[in-house]
Amino acid sequence: MKKSTLLAGGLSLLVAAAPLVAHHAFGAEFDRDAPIRIEGRITRLEWVNPHTWVHIAVTEMVKEGQTVVPPDPNQEVWAVEGGTPNTLLRRGLRRECLAIGTEVIVDGYQTKDHSLKRANGRDITFADGSKIFLGSSGTGAPYDADAVAQREAAGRC
Repeated sequence: MKKSTLLAGGLSLLVAAAPLVAHHAFGAEFDRDAPIRIEGRITRLEWVNPHTWVHIAVTEMVKEGQTVVPPDPNQEVWAVEGGTPNTLLRRGLRRECLAIGTEVIVDGYQTKDHSLKRANGRDITFADGSKIFLGSSGTGAPYDADAVAQREAAGRC
């Protein structure tokens, strides 16, 4: 009886800890010293936990201090990690604001492996000039209730 109780308790701890092992820290994957600015249109959105992913067909980017214009944006698609859907909703960003084809500018940080087309997003800027914090786990931002209220009052995504 004692062995089965201990075994069940140990197994439940392992199952509960599994998601924590899968989650990573900003510094484990992303390079704080490699800021990147990506401009393009959204091609895909993954509105999932623990991170949202916005896929962008790049028309222009600034990385390592150089402006790069890919010859074919359809071949240069970057995956940008954002915060959890709940974090983005609290900041005033709804899923429908990130519709396929939306032109955006994302400021963030490249992965440590610079050969990957992946980044952690800090801010996303829309064509109307409005900007929202993407919930980056590495750079942080205070909650701005006024910005969220202004976006909602203006009916902006």
